[in-house]
Amino acid sequence: MPIRWGDMDAMGHVNNTVYFRYIEQARISWFDEIACTPDPAGEGPVIVNAHCSFLKQLKYPGEIEISTFVGPPGRSSFDMFHQIHMVGADGNPGVLHAEGGAKIVWVNFSAEKSVPLPAGICQLLPPQKRLPPT
Repeated sequence: MPIRWGDMDAMGHVNNTVYFRYIEQARISWFDEIACTPDPAGEGPVIVNAHCSFLKQLKYPGEIEISTFVGPPGRSSFDMFHQIHMVGADGNPGVLHAEGGAKIVWVNFSAEKSVPLPAGICQLLPPQKRLPPT
């Protein structure tokens, strides 16, 4: 994804709020890829919290790569994690610039309540790790 001129702030680096936009785009791209576009008349994913750690400044011009990871399913939610790297002139990802994520909850939009994750979504998520008995 390209860093745009307008992504920078008066300090000359990408504004902190823009990192959330980058992560949002990665999240939405993943939802589109798995045919999980939210349906306002039905059910779909919503974010209940989001976080980002800013490790190194991003500056224009440049290209970034966002790696997306998903956690195991809960009853109605799962976690998504993202890493933002600059892409070098050789096209390879470089230094980690930021990492963040969000908790995604599956909801019935008209009822405004969480509902169990669809089986198709659960199949795409890694299995829950079970601890051995003590």
